[in-house]
Amino acid sequence: MTTTPSGIPGTADDSAELLPIATGARTRAALRTLIRPDRGRATLGLGVLVGATAVGLLVQPLLGRIVDIVADGRPADALTLPVVLLLVVAVVQGVTTTLGLTQVARLGETVLARLREQFIERALQLPADRLERAGAGDLTARVTGDVARVAEAVRSALPEMARSVLAIVLTLGAMALLDVRFLLAALLAVPVQALTARWYVRRAVTVYADQRVANGAQQQQLLETIGGAVTVRGHRLEEQHTEKSAARSRRAVELTMRSVHLVLGFYARLHIAEYTGLAAVLVTGFLLVRDGSVSIGTATAAALYFHSLFGPVNAALVLLDDAQSAAAGLARLVGVTELKESAVQLPHQRSEPTAAVTVDAVSHAYGPGRTVLHKVSLTLRAGEHVALVGTSGAGKSTLARLVAGVQRPTGGTVSVAPGPSGPSVVLVTQEVHVFTGTLAEDLRLARPAATDADLRTALATVHALEWAEALPEGLATVVGEGGHRLGPARAQQLALARLVLAGPPVAVLDEATAEAGSAGARTLERSAEAALAGRTALIVAHRLTQAVAADRIVVLEAGRVVESGTHDELRTADGPYAALWHAWSGSRAAPHL
Repeated sequence: MTTTPSGIPGTADDSAELLPIATGARTRAALRTLIRPDRGRATLGLGVLVGATAVGLLVQPLLGRIVDIVADGRPADALTLPVVLLLVVAVVQGVTTTLGLTQVARLGETVLARLREQFIERALQLPADRLERAGAGDLTARVTGDVARVAEAVRSALPEMARSVLAIVLTLGAMALLDVRFLLAALLAVPVQALTARWYVRRAVTVYADQRVANGAQQQQLLETIGGAVTVRGHRLEEQHTEKSAARSRRAVELTMRSVHLVLGFYARLHIAEYTGLAAVLVTGFLLVRDGSVSIGTATAAALYFHSLFGPVNAALVLLDDAQSAAAGLARLVGVTELKESAVQLPHQRSEPTAAVTVDAVSHAYGPGRTVLHKVSLTLRAGEHVALVGTSGAGKSTLARLVAGVQRPTGGTVSVAPGPSGPSVVLVTQEVHVFTGTLAEDLRLARPAATDADLRTALATVHALEWAEALPEGLATVVGEGGHRLGPARAQQLALARLVLAGPPVAVLDEATAEAGSAGARTLERSAEAALAGRTALIVAHRLTQAVAADRIVVLEAGRVVESGTHDELRTADGPYAALWHAWSGSRAAPHL
């Protein structure tokens, strides 16, 4: 949730720096890259559709042949062959069209899956501060609305567009074979259609792009208002947030209505093109039949050819609506997938050989006037456990996230010694997630190649093996959404077991035992101690018992280091830590840490 320095949500969003949107050229290039591995399937699907469409074009000449047979007064037996051929054409066209559309649909689904994977990969690697600047609504709108719009286009618009374009091209060619003058007459509709398409596209690109941004802003406002409902009510900001939500909803509705009016005007212009072309073909047929240049059956076939164009031409032009909307969504997805690698890499540099972590004059701000760390310097020696202590808002969690590489400092550097393999740093917070799947699958997120023995060892290390094996199906028990529910303490032990499996040389715990409650606090602290054994650790202490057990304690106040030393040294120094310790040990009601 985006907050102002006063902690009131929603007032910083108007200056949100949205995630990038790819240009048309970059979007087309990305699309070609996505399709390239499946060029064979694309070629096969296109070839089959061409064959199906070509076979279907035999219907009009066969109907024209029937007209000529009747007009010439020939025996009824003469109708047998063209009728049989019509049945054969229907069967062949149906089979080949099904095969072709199946190939195109599979291609589309494969490309869509590849795009989703790239999007998720990049989104997961984005620095947290970049997401905070953009706002959760922007990313949410892309991963839901934009993906859904592109998926809809892939499943319906893409196959229909491919078939329609082929039908248009081949039908016009067939009209030219009957008589080139029929083709010239049909082309009278093209200028109207071209102007209609140009008129529509020029307006639709802007409207749909603005609509997607407006939807993202609307979602962002709703997320902030609902997520910060307690704060909103506490500061009596209900009317202000209601008006903001209403204003952004009105903007989204306004753009939706603009798109509706745009589509209505689009259809009206298409009807003019249809009537113009059909009238031209019918007049041309009348004149050619009167002059004896073509038969009545040929003129009938030409008219039927043009009439058969109504469906594919209208479908192709109408699909511009879906295409423009999908293109806008695709550009927003590609904009994330093509973020420069430097934008998603962790900001860690190589630390000095004698230090596992070096924080050098680090400052960090969440926006103008919202600096939370001021030139903090800190060194963690290999194997050392350092506890961060301070009142709420001192900057402890921010420093922990910078060391973990989740966020980038706005000033200074964070250096971490590289590990032999795997991640150098792993962050465990109090907000852990239990993924849907078996307990074993959840654990293997940290090390996919881990054996069952490895999983049991990790669970045993954090004192969780007993309850894990007592689950209905042991490690095969489904947990997470819709599965066996794990309480906060057990979920935290699961996260600590993943830490053990990942095996990083440096671990950062950000109040990782805060959710345990009084009853499970000591058990969870023991689990954390066991998981951190042999590692360098930075611990944001929720309880001072964690600080007592640390090798060194660093006290933060207002984003600055004000004390550093062991528990005994700081307790006797009569400084900020001593005040916290006396309050905690005397009344057990110390300020929130």
